[in-house]
Amino acid sequence: MWETIKEIASEFANNTGLAIVRTIAFFVLGLVIIKIVKLILRSVTLKSRLDSAASTFVISIVTIVLYIALVIALVSSLGFSTASIIAAFSAVALAVILALKDSLASLANGIIIIFTKPFKKGDYIEIGGKDGLVQDIRLFNTKILTYSNEEVIIPNSDILSNDLVNYSSMPLRRIVFSLPVPYSADIDEVRKIILESVASYRYVVKTPAPAVVLEDFGESTFKFSVRAWAPNENYWDTFYDLRVLVYTALRDKGIERPYNKLEISLAQQNTVDQTDRNSVRPAAVPADRQFGGEEQ
Repeated sequence: MWETIKEIASEFANNTGLAIVRTIAFFVLGLVIIKIVKLILRSVTLKSRLDSAASTFVISIVTIVLYIALVIALVSSLGFSTASIIAAFSAVALAVILALKDSLASLANGIIIIFTKPFKKGDYIEIGGKDGLVQDIRLFNTKILTYSNEEVIIPNSDILSNDLVNYSSMPLRRIVFSLPVPYSADIDEVRKIILESVASYRYVVKTPAPAVVLEDFGESTFKFSVRAWAPNENYWDTFYDLRVLVYTALRDKGIERPYNKLEISLAQQNTVDQTDRNSVRPAAVPADRQFGGEEQ
């Protein structure tokens, strides 16, 4: 009895027990290695030019690969065939890929967005008619916040398939608006007034210099185009304030905003005098001529 127990214990220790202990050791060692690799990657990505989204993506992919390698090593340590495990994993991966092909397209586009950086967090962008500030760039979608405080989630597959406008990519933006001026005003004087008022605004830069050009001739007014450059972060303040500033400057110089005028003239209809109408009345017809009567 005791001999049998000893034989079973010895066989377990030499074969199964050793495999279990070895597997546990591999598991603990693998977790330690994964943690060290993640710390090294995080330190490297912080020193590099990668943004937070790109660094998080790199760390996540490397971590997933390391965990898969650890699982395969543990299975092999227990004495199972790794070939069958790899084949089963490949079949499952293929099924998942086919089921999530649209999501994987967004994932691929998310990777492209993260590394090509057409925009970054905090940029003001417009995609497919929707515009707002970028709040978060994720692997499958991008979140933007409109100026009406509405959160919009856009799949990354839609971002690269639509026209993208990044209003924050350049340090300066140009403000352009049209200004009607009555024909009675002097062109040179109007240009001088507008240029002085625009150039005096605090956010308008000197280079490129602001410009005022005669854009078109309207039905009752000149149409001037006012153009000025301002820092990107001050665009909206400049956009609205310049209109008030220019209008006030022109009004102070006696140049009022023109209004459309409509002139109406009434033509009196000539009437024919009653006596004239009587004069042209046909003569009376004799009784014997009426109703086709004939003389007897």
